Amino acid sequence: MTIERRAFIKQATLAAAAVTAALATPTPTIARPAENKQTFAKPSPRGNPIGVSTYSFWQFRGQRLEIETCIEKAAEMGFDGVEILHRQMKDWENLSNSYLQNLKRLASSLGLDLMGFSTHQSFLNPDPDFRKKNVEMTIRQIELAYAMGIPTMRINTGSWGTSGSFDKLMENKGIEPPLEGHTEEEGFGWVIASIEKLLPKAQECGVVLGLENHWGLGRTPKGVKRIVDAVNSPWLRMTLDTGNFLEEPYDRLEIMLPQTALIHAKTYYGGGRWYELDIPYAKVAQWTRKHKYRGYISLEFEGNEDAETAVPKSLAMLRKHFG
Repeated sequence: MTIERRAFIKQATLAAAAVTAALATPTPTIARPAENKQTFAKPSPRGNPIGVSTYSFWQFRGQRLEIETCIEKAAEMGFDGVEILHRQMKDWENLSNSYLQNLKRLASSLGLDLMGFSTHQSFLNPDPDFRKKNVEMTIRQIELAYAMGIPTMRINTGSWGTSGSFDKLMENKGIEPPLEGHTEEEGFGWVIASIEKLLPKAQECGVVLGLENHWGLGRTPKGVKRIVDAVNSPWLRMTLDTGNFLEEPYDRLEIMLPQTALIHAKTYYGGGRWYELDIPYAKVAQWTRKHKYRGYISLEFEGNEDAETAVPKSLAMLRKHFG
């Protein structure tokens, strides 16, 4: 073997040994800062916001209480929002836009939502012109709600008007006969057709209509549901009033919850004006969670105690169960 060949073999052997040694040497690890893993507690389920109807401060008793005053009282007492009773508004049949915008400004400045608009109308009448007039009036009310930024509006079927007076209607637990020569079946047709005429404006303005269990054809959950199901629109839901079922009231409340847009919570401190119900709000609150109702609870105080003391007590009770 020549000297050159032996030198080449030696160099190749040394190079191979160096590669083997390099592969056998462990790669140094680079220290990295420990990850900052934060853990967060699972949030508690959100409770329902609590509002108050301006009706609670007035109840159609004595001199009309200004809406501005009611908004200020609601803020002082700690409510989240206010539901405006249309007929309590100053000059309610001829409302100016400046008046509406001032109410919206005032509520916003006090950290309150204007979250509901409670209106009156009747479609339970055989006269087509009467129903047309009420449809047009209700369309105007939708526009008023829109102007104030209110997302939900209470509507009624209306009553037959055969009781003679509201006191007499209450005495008869909301039950009254149809007008002579007419039937409830006819009435459902009038009401459904009238409400269907409201839907284009409700959708345009983004105002959800809530048909209330409020005498007439809405006296039972079956009646309310029949109308809402027949109309079959996301712009018609239900306003669930806890105090308007005078017979077997509590099982009836749950029937309406899956289609409810707003809950009216009645209280009767000082005794009821027309009647008094012992409403199990702990149970009602369980039903709202069961059916995933996240909307407003709107207080309608309807007792004889002074609103200055009864309304705050009502709020505390509702916060306990729904908050």
